[in-house]
Amino acid sequence: MIIWIIIGMALVTAVPRFFPAFIIDRIQFPKWIDRWLNAIPHAALGALIFPGILSVKPDAPQIGIIAALAAGALAWLNLNIIIVVLGAIAAVFLMTF
Repeated sequence: MIIWIIIGMALVTAVPRFFPAFIIDRIQFPKWIDRWLNAIPHAALGALIFPGILSVKPDAPQIGIIAALAAGALAWLNLNIIIVVLGAIAAVFLMTF
């Protein structure tokens, strides 16, 4: 009986995730909707990262802001993402050392 409950829960969570992926390829959206949908991952990533930037060191939020600017500058130079992350970590380390 428990296996059927697990299978049912898997289907209930999997279907809403996979179903839109199959439909979205067959629909032609207007250009403005397509641009809006392409901006969603960037906005979500920013919303997830921004609170962490300000809470790197709660009594000194400028450290996180400076590290974010350093990461932005490295990313603007089209460096590898690992270099960008390591640059931000190094910036925080040097400012808290």
